[in-house]
Amino acid sequence: MAKLFALLALAALVIAFPGLAPDSFILSVGVVIMSYAVLATSWNFVGGFTGYISLGHASYSGLGGYATALLILRTDMNPWLALILGALIVAAIAVPIGIASLRVRGASFVIVSIALVLILLLVFQSWGSFTGGSNGLRVPRPFGDDVLRPEQHERFFYLHAALLAVALLCWWAINRSRFGMGLKAIREDEDKAQSLGVPTFTYKLVAFVVSAFFTALGGGLYALWFGFLDPIFQFSILVGSYMVLMSLLGGIRSLFGPLLGAVLVGYAMEFFKAQYGDTQIHLIAMGVLLAAVVLFMPDGIIPALTNLVNRFRPQAASIREVSAAELAERRREAEQPAAEAKEEVHR
Repeated sequence: MAKLFALLALAALVIAFPGLAPDSFILSVGVVIMSYAVLATSWNFVGGFTGYISLGHASYSGLGGYATALLILRTDMNPWLALILGALIVAAIAVPIGIASLRVRGASFVIVSIALVLILLLVFQSWGSFTGGSNGLRVPRPFGDDVLRPEQHERFFYLHAALLAVALLCWWAINRSRFGMGLKAIREDEDKAQSLGVPTFTYKLVAFVVSAFFTALGGGLYALWFGFLDPIFQFSILVGSYMVLMSLLGGIRSLFGPLLGAVLVGYAMEFFKAQYGDTQIHLIAMGVLLAAVVLFMPDGIIPALTNLVNRFRPQAASIREVSAAELAERRREAEQPAAEAKEEVHR
């Protein structure tokens, strides 16, 4: 009941946020935070289930944004259809990438993921005739000119919230399935899981493609909201690092961990940017925060709070002390049927 109440309270807060936001800027910050929550939750399909840490997941959010924009510009496709089709294209591209990259583990996988995002950055910067190059690419917004900017923020906030809800539901369903148990076995000990019959490579590849699909949806939706794509930002290692930091901060093994991390990290980044302008102090703050998380809360905030609550919760014991009154009551209850039967015989 407590979890259900907390979930309903969270849903009510999300629904009410656009009405509670005092101005358009705060509402836009809410959209950015919700976008980060989508990306962090999408990353968690790989990082949380398999334990593979990808710092180059911006590859799929950037590809999703560019695929959506190019489908609209080159084929005059409906924006929402382009969003879905673009994510499916990115998921298809992720299959050969996953087949190649998931054969390595640990630091090697991290290096491969970073190499991918750097390669895509160079390609999209150099291919100016198709992607706009360093000049960027302007994305047509899906709503007409009669829809003012604050109303656009509100609509995209709810769209990001709906996408986040679908991603969370999918993560929850996988977590409770046999497939999810296999993924968590891979996370704990991949060699032992494989020796017990878990098809480790297939499971990893499926989780990788699902993660790429949701990440591409998040990148495409952000492109439709922001209206402009720059390869330096879209294919940035920093974006992938933010996904990792948000998930680690909240807790990669919990459903709402990436969401909590996105709220904290996203708000902190926007605060530092608003207070200190174009300086890079927000990068220093994120580095310090990442170091603090790794050193003091390696499992994240939600698991740490759960363990703290469990320490003060009464623990169930296998042997419980029984009072003399309880023993006498049990004896009377046990003897009562025999006494009634004896009385019935005498009658």
